Amino acid sequence: MARTFMLLAAMTALFLAAGWLMGGEGGMLIALVIAIAMNAFAWWNSDKVVLRMYNAQEIGRDDAPGLYDMIERLAARAELPMPKVYMIDEAQPNAFATGRDPQNAAVAATTGLLNRLSQQEVAGVMAHELAHIKNRDTLTMTVTATIAGAVGILANIASFQMLFGDNRNNPLGIVGVIATMILAPLAATLVQMAISRAREYEADELGARICGEPLWLADALAGLSRDAARIDNRHAEKNPATAHLFIVNPLHARAIDGLFATHPPMEERIRRLQAMAGPRRPAGGSFAGRSAGPWG
Repeated sequence: MARTFMLLAAMTALFLAAGWLMGGEGGMLIALVIAIAMNAFAWWNSDKVVLRMYNAQEIGRDDAPGLYDMIERLAARAELPMPKVYMIDEAQPNAFATGRDPQNAAVAATTGLLNRLSQQEVAGVMAHELAHIKNRDTLTMTVTATIAGAVGILANIASFQMLFGDNRNNPLGIVGVIATMILAPLAATLVQMAISRAREYEADELGARICGEPLWLADALAGLSRDAARIDNRHAEKNPATAHLFIVNPLHARAIDGLFATHPPMEERIRRLQAMAGPRRPAGGSFAGRSAGPWG
């Protein structure tokens, strides 16, 4: 909770600074009002916003009994309430968790995840997402996605103002507008980096303990990383501010993306999981490439 309040305070300060750069004291006051309303909205509705961005559909036991039962068993092992389960119609295999607390949590998986991974690998992925819920990462990560998206809108407004607006009330003139266009999205990205990378390591470790087999998750990460690099995630490309929610980066990495990566290096994540498993086979062995089986 403390980390979430610190995040909200940082994002509010970012909004105030951007408002001042764009419109002086009047712009800062408007930004303050917007920030207060946005923080309240994000606290209660950020999970719904993200799920709607991906057109995620809630499913029950009758829709996918194999997947639902698996998540139910893993949640019991993690001593968590059963989360809501959502399906996203995307060929890229990936998944994320959301919700402001364990009592109001949800896990979302793409259709590609079930089509391309074995049952053991899917169990590792779902355990990772439940670890985020147990660690209470989901509120912070989802709020960040919502606010970072709003920061991007603010940058677009600044670009519009630069072309067509009156910059006389801007204390720095056109320089302030340009600074808002560049620095606001950059600052939001840096905040995403700060909260995401360490939490992925923690969720990998706890997820491996929840499913009981670190190599299931290691195998899954190896396969997900390969497929995410070559299969588009249409919704994620339209909403890049939500990329840090996923277990692996859903965006196609370019050279400059490595400077602002929200996920830790995949090789290091797999290495840590292999170390947890001890001197056994490397990831990508017998489980990799097996049929996912009948999910129902």
